[in-house]
Amino acid sequence: MKWVSRALAAIAILMLGLVGVAYWTALRAERPVGFQVARVQDSNGKPFAVGVWYPTEARAWPTTLIGITLMDVARDAPIAGRNLPMVVISHGNGGGLQSHADLALALASAGYVVAAPMHAGDNFADQSAAGAGSLYSSRTRQFRTAVDYMLTQWPGHDRIDPQRVGAFGFSAGGFTVLAAAGAQPDLRLVAKHCAQAPEFVCDVLRHSNSPLLNADFSSSEPLQTTPVLRAAVLAAPGLGFTMTPAGLAGVRIPVQLWSGDNDALVPYATNAKLIQEALGPKVAFHSVPGAGHTSFLAPCGLMKPAAVCTDPAGFDRRSFHANMNNEVVKFFEQNLKRQ
Repeated sequence: MKWVSRALAAIAILMLGLVGVAYWTALRAERPVGFQVARVQDSNGKPFAVGVWYPTEARAWPTTLIGITLMDVARDAPIAGRNLPMVVISHGNGGGLQSHADLALALASAGYVVAAPMHAGDNFADQSAAGAGSLYSSRTRQFRTAVDYMLTQWPGHDRIDPQRVGAFGFSAGGFTVLAAAGAQPDLRLVAKHCAQAPEFVCDVLRHSNSPLLNADFSSSEPLQTTPVLRAAVLAAPGLGFTMTPAGLAGVRIPVQLWSGDNDALVPYATNAKLIQEALGPKVAFHSVPGAGHTSFLAPCGLMKPAAVCTDPAGFDRRSFHANMNNEVVKFFEQNLKRQ
């Protein structure tokens, strides 16, 4: 039976190796970060999850898994600090709490409360609303609901300074954040653009027979704004072609804008460029050499699904994120100062 013992020993060594790799590739922060998942009630009666990261004095452990991402955090630990600024993160189509976990950790380590709603019907586990005409109004409503919850009902709400609230949005989340900040996109332009210059979002909408591709589309629910926002960061924002200069006139807060020059899914020319030109001096623009669309998602750990973990040749996602996260923290430090 020596072969049985050897096989068990080999399996044990393999498992220890996998545990070690998972440990060393876990996302971690410079200072201890607490984490919890809240369940928030939408106005339609359906709950959705909100991931919350925050500064703590408790010891962090690499034991918390969200999606396929392992984090070094203190689960449900006490919050540390008072009058803390808050940043709310809106993920892209089919994303989730894990999409920007490294940025959330960096912000929480710097003293921020970070809240990331998992948009119902438009996340990696549930894409039932992906082509719905109400998708984007639902996103802005959930974003506003998450902010209101954090400021009034979250157990640590009294530690948050309501005068220091910012937002980060990626792809469809960038659109969501812009609308929350006061933009008035014209969704009737979706059908026109997709007929003349189709891009990835057009393929997605066509696949789901979305009413947004109808020339006479009219939304029954307005896109909700979130007036407490004081600054916003947009990474590869989608549906930029629905943002006319007049539609962006209501955005009066500072904006940091990121775009990858190798982004074939959300091209700069029909998205970030239009936003950059319309907002003018309110924008701090960063063009990222070699970055594709998914390069803005958190660096991958032990598991590396190709759809979200593949970057253009030669692009170092971890190095880029270390720099981007620092720049995002600095931007919020400059623009969310206490009055």
